[in-house]
Amino acid sequence: MRWTDGPIHFIDFEGNTTSGIIEFGVVTIREGEIAETRTRLCRALGRVRFEDTAIHGLTEEGVSAHAPFKEEWDYFATLRTSGPLAAHFAQAENHLLKSVWAYPRNARDFARPGKTSSEWGPWIDPGRLYPQFFKTAGEGKLNELIATSGLQARLDSLAAAHCPEERRHYHAALYDALAGALLLQAFLQRAEFSGATIPWLLQMSTLDGDKRDALSQGDLF
Repeated sequence: MRWTDGPIHFIDFEGNTTSGIIEFGVVTIREGEIAETRTRLCRALGRVRFEDTAIHGLTEEGVSAHAPFKEEWDYFATLRTSGPLAAHFAQAENHLLKSVWAYPRNARDFARPGKTSSEWGPWIDPGRLYPQFFKTAGEGKLNELIATSGLQARLDSLAAAHCPEERRHYHAALYDALAGALLLQAFLQRAEFSGATIPWLLQMSTLDGDKRDALSQGDLF
């Protein structure tokens, strides 16, 4: 399954295990292009610390009128059945998602064709892909990769079209999801990666050697 043969859902969350997920952003890449976006604020389940507000700009009072994230079960479970999930440094998103729902519906295993899985992952992760293939990627930080890839103007243009006006900055969920989706697009539009398959991307996004070997399934690229 080539990467353009089905949707890839790029996800970003703001929040932590103390506050719960207080904002989500989702960007769906379909046939290689950004096709759909969705975002909203979510009521906090616990304290939103001052130091967290200083980073993402959200307060407990500011999200109090919104429905909690747990009401999005059908949406996120459906995303998982239709295509692989992606995130920049996906361990954080996977952890937060599992803190709300330990398992999704039993769904297609996009890493191992013909099999099914009851896990949210594995995830496609540009934060792991870029440092493996580009020496200039450094630690793979989102804003730095956007800058070095020359994608800032494109990101801001997309943010103007898709993000709430007050959430067009880094550490806003949909803005960060758009940034990650652009990085994945740029990676896969390079000639050497244009024929990449979904299983190969999932395998190469997994740095643990044993887990990567377990994901290996024949000719992935």
